[in-house]
Amino acid sequence: MEADPDFLPGEERRAYQEAWLRDLIAYAHANAPAMRERMPGADAALADVRITRKDELIDLQRAAPPFGGFLGVPPDQVARVFLSPGPLFDPQGTAPDHWRWAPALRAAGFAGGMTVHCAVSYHGTPLGWMFDGALRVLGCTVIPAGVGNTELQVQMIRGARATGFVGTPSGLRILHDKAREVGTQLAIERAFVAGEMLPPSLREELQALGATVCQGYGTADLGCLGYECLERAGMHVPADVLVEIIDPQSGAPLPPGETGEVVATVNERTYPILRFGTGDLSLFRDDPCACGRTAPRLVRIVGRVGDAAKVRGMFVHPRQVEEVVGRYAPGARAQLVITRTGAHDELEVLLHAPAFGASGLDEVANAVHEVIKVRPKLRLVDDLPVDAPKVRDLRTWE
Repeated sequence: MEADPDFLPGEERRAYQEAWLRDLIAYAHANAPAMRERMPGADAALADVRITRKDELIDLQRAAPPFGGFLGVPPDQVARVFLSPGPLFDPQGTAPDHWRWAPALRAAGFAGGMTVHCAVSYHGTPLGWMFDGALRVLGCTVIPAGVGNTELQVQMIRGARATGFVGTPSGLRILHDKAREVGTQLAIERAFVAGEMLPPSLREELQALGATVCQGYGTADLGCLGYECLERAGMHVPADVLVEIIDPQSGAPLPPGETGEVVATVNERTYPILRFGTGDLSLFRDDPCACGRTAPRLVRIVGRVGDAAKVRGMFVHPRQVEEVVGRYAPGARAQLVITRTGAHDELEVLLHAPAFGASGLDEVANAVHEVIKVRPKLRLVDDLPVDAPKVRDLRTWE
């Protein structure tokens, strides 16, 4: 059996990563036109590759649809195409675990023979397919539940005797609450959560209900970028991923312990976006982990760079909201206000559109929901300065 590269000793790990990175740079230069424009040559050093940020990728895809010139394989090697909020098109390659979540789930204690409830969206966006494919690689039976219909989901978990859960932490809490409401309880023993912050108090609450809770971190564009093992002492960066923590202003690399933007490069050729700026803020710890994995670990995600924010596991881009609102009230200004009640995110859109009547707000809210996949509350305001921030995230985390 081939050795797990996440356990390679330091020098061997570096050699492993240098080899795949050298090949990937040459491959991306030859096969992805947009990457060719962002590097000095096929033998470029990684530091010489220009960073591609998520907000920039939106414009690049609009200029060269659907993938902005970053696709690195022929179209017949794209298994599925997804549309994430932004909007951003995301291709899926043909590998069974294209997004590489199987090692993360294995590290969290998931194994063949388990029945696992997958409570993330399968519709349009890739997260459900990400985890579904990884669980099948491990030999798990998957309940493809998606989101919503919580009472039915409780019935599915109970009836299929699921002992595993994959989804958002707030989603698991909501299912436990629904189970209590209908007079039953869930027998979830393993939970792998992603897409939202996991405050210590919520982890403790979920674990008190019987589940060992581990979290992961990734993006729709690149897949898995970090995962907790059962030690739960930070999220290991897989050996097939290079993560840089950089100063968002200067672009300079930052040492362990300092907070900066996560910039990631993944050993994957379907969509070889080298040095992808995620917009997420995090920091490294590099002390040894008791599990034996040798990678540096991301301590946690502590915030965002730029205007986009994650709400209920979905990225929300303010300019998408403004584009929708502009159909009904040309020239209107909008501000997104994000709050949190218990484990539930709330999104309110403050709308400055003097000519727009309150009677049409429900229709606008429905249209915004169709685009960003999160239902907002809309409120007309008398004044919203031109230079007001596009997003006010009022959530607090422990």
